[in-house]
Amino acid sequence: MQETHLEGRFVDLRPLLPEDAPLTHGWRSGARARLLNQGAGTVAQQEAWIRSRPASELNFIIQRKDGRPVGMLSLVGIDRVNRHAEPGRFLIGDEEAVRGIPAAVEAMKLLYQLAFDTLGLVRVYGTVAADNGRMAKWQRYLGMREEGRMRRHYFIDGRFQDALMFALLEEEYRAETLPRMEALIGIARAAPGQETV
Repeated sequence: MQETHLEGRFVDLRPLLPEDAPLTHGWRSGARARLLNQGAGTVAQQEAWIRSRPASELNFIIQRKDGRPVGMLSLVGIDRVNRHAEPGRFLIGDEEAVRGIPAAVEAMKLLYQLAFDTLGLVRVYGTVAADNGRMAKWQRYLGMREEGRMRRHYFIDGRFQDALMFALLEEEYRAETLPRMEALIGIARAAPGQETV
C-alpha cells in the first residue's frame, strides 16, 4: 500500500484506503461520474478493487485541510523507464464541500508535482470521453494538448463515444500549467472554517 501524502494550502492528497470504499462507491455511483469508466457495482467490489491496486499506480483521496474527504484522484500506469504516467479517476464527489476553494486545481497541482518533481516523469497523458466537454475544457485550460482521437472508444449511456487524447510535457507544465495553477490558488481565500496557517 502506498504511503505518499501530499499537502497543499487548501487540500491534501492522502492514500486511498479500503475503508474509503463506501464513500468512493457513492461518488462513483453518482451523476457526476456518469462520463467516467464504469465503477464497482457494490461497496464490497469497490473495497476489493482498492485492495487490488498494483504498485504501478498511486490512488488518493482529496481532502480539505480539516480532513473532510471531497474527491479522488490517481496517477496510474507509472512507467519509470519511459517516464510517463496517466492522471485519472479524477472526481470531486462533494461539490458543496469545496465551494469557494480551488480544490480541483490544487489537487491536480499536487499530482503534477509528484509526477514531474518527485518521480521525474517527462509526460503525463490521458483520455476524455468526447461528450465530457467540461473535463476536456478543464484539461485544455490546464495546458494539456489534444493529441488525437480514438473513435468509438467508450461505451457510455448506451452508446459509443470517441475518446479525446491529451498529454502534457514537463516543459509545458513548468512554463504554462504551473504558473496558471499557482495564480488561481494564490487569489483564492479559505472558506469560513477552512482558514489555513
